Amino acid sequence: MTTSGSDVTVEDVVRRVVAGHRGQRGALLPVLHAVQAELGHVPQEAIPVLADALNLSRADVHGVVTFYHDFRREPAGRTTVRICRAEACQALGAEDLVGYAREAGLTLGETTADGSVSVEQVFCLGNCALGPSVEANGRLYGRVGPAQLGSLLNGTVSS
Repeated sequence: MTTSGSDVTVEDVVRRVVAGHRGQRGALLPVLHAVQAELGHVPQEAIPVLADALNLSRADVHGVVTFYHDFRREPAGRTTVRICRAEACQALGAEDLVGYAREAGLTLGETTADGSVSVEQVFCLGNCALGPSVEANGRLYGRVGPAQLGSLLNGTVSS
């Protein structure tokens, strides 16, 4: 598989990233973050290459990718919205936001078929005093209500 219309393959990217971490103990997590930063996700075809390059089993690499929720196995949508569901945000109405997203036809942890929006749940954005909190494309919002969440999901709030 080539990446984004270029002649660079996933294997090329993975091997280059691994080479940049050569000799580092416990390099798998930093390598996975770097691969995802470059490709937008950690594709399935990267698993055997990572395992080979880092002298790990495929099961070890797969286990880490699937255990940590920050690693994507599929590309994210053009807009990524993360709804905090930790206790403080729950107490301040996060469940209403989750309900709003579901009523809008969005499933937590998935990307819309057209690739426009990915909606995720997280369990703390560190903005507890201003809950419920939402992060949209890396920008943090506090005291979010359903109307503002709708604007974030539709991309009408600048981020």
